[in-house]
Amino acid sequence: MPPEPKRPLRLGVNIDHVATLRNARGSPYPEPVRAARLAREAGADIITMHLREDRRHIRDIDVESVARETDIPVNLEMAATPEMVAIALRLKPYACCIVPERRQEVTTEGGLDVAGLHNHLAPMIDELKRAGIRVALFIDPDPRQIEASAALNVPDVELHTGTYCDATLEGDAARTQLLLADLRAGAKIAAGLGLEVHAGHGLTYENVGAVAAIPEIVELQIGHFLVGESVFIGFAPAIRHMRATMDRARIGS
Repeated sequence: MPPEPKRPLRLGVNIDHVATLRNARGSPYPEPVRAARLAREAGADIITMHLREDRRHIRDIDVESVARETDIPVNLEMAATPEMVAIALRLKPYACCIVPERRQEVTTEGGLDVAGLHNHLAPMIDELKRAGIRVALFIDPDPRQIEASAALNVPDVELHTGTYCDATLEGDAARTQLLLADLRAGAKIAAGLGLEVHAGHGLTYENVGAVAAIPEIVELQIGHFLVGESVFIGFAPAIRHMRATMDRARIGS
């Protein structure tokens, strides 16, 4: 029998740190809307923005402007709070990814404790889904959290790749392989439960290939690295290089 065709792999580009650069000087540039348009032209399928409680980078007007002035689907990362649910219901993005959020953290430091927050999350997820918004939960590749996510009837989970990426940057080959095995196992469990599997956090040209090759994963979310790389080679070329790197890994998987 011929091999099964590989599932397509989408690229979500997070433009939070385009806004970080803008906010550093209080200027109107660089514009997140322009970044979204460039990302679309360069091969992105989705634009992701994390609207934090303290608005440290993306602001409400950025989400509104990208949704209004571009034709690319918007994925809104958000904490599980009534304020953020109300904003999502007003803006109606294509998707929302619920993430853990602590004001003092520099960036998201791990996955959501879905198992422990079931009763808190359930009504919010139901509200978002009734509004026609696709809901994902950002979780570690832990079977308990994956099963808890499936119990909440969300369509998608995003597996946290940050710990794996940190191990690759540290050059810890043994730990990298263990963490990669966890991602592979988690993706298989999630797909087996009927969840669409996404992954992201800390991915670079050097470490994205092994994750892109996991057949159950259908979407990668990448941001900070691309904005950083754009300082040297430009935003669109950085995204095109990432897109090509992902696609090569997928074809070869």
